[in-house]
Amino acid sequence: MSDAYDRADAARTEPPQAAEERDTLVGFLEFLRQTFAMKCAGLTTEQLRARPLAPSELSLLGLTRHLAEVERGWFRNTLDNEAALRIWQHPDGSPAAFDAEHADQDEAFAVWRAECDHARELAAAAPSLDVLGHRRSADGREESYSLRWILTHMIEEYARHNGHADLLREHLDGRTGE
Repeated sequence: MSDAYDRADAARTEPPQAAEERDTLVGFLEFLRQTFAMKCAGLTTEQLRARPLAPSELSLLGLTRHLAEVERGWFRNTLDNEAALRIWQHPDGSPAAFDAEHADQDEAFAVWRAECDHARELAAAAPSLDVLGHRRSADGREESYSLRWILTHMIEEYARHNGHADLLREHLDGRTGE
């Protein structure tokens, strides 16, 4: 992994306290992305693959792969209307991101960073938070989502999974913190 993800004390950029809506949303999302990277920093491949919270099968590496898929799905497929396939899937097409028992750490973090970079580019290029992206619901209906909704959802997604990451990290090496 790159130095930014190896350092357990990697600095995070605080979100702005008084800014326009877009800068605030992007600032919080970036802070949460950096928090996730911090939770994974300094661990071995075995630790990143470990599932210490039985009966849960969550691992930090599985969460990394899942977050890469989420970034891809909401920004590439929904906001930018791409038809990008899942990165990790089983032969039957079902999601395999969480199945990280034999996953490659360098690949997972490289893909996650690339998807985050692409998401940043798409969000920055959008003329406003009101830009709409589209996706099909489980029952086949087309649904529209504003960039505002996508950024807010991504903040929620990272906040939830950062809680998972915090518990996993605490069980792995006792490290706690924001």
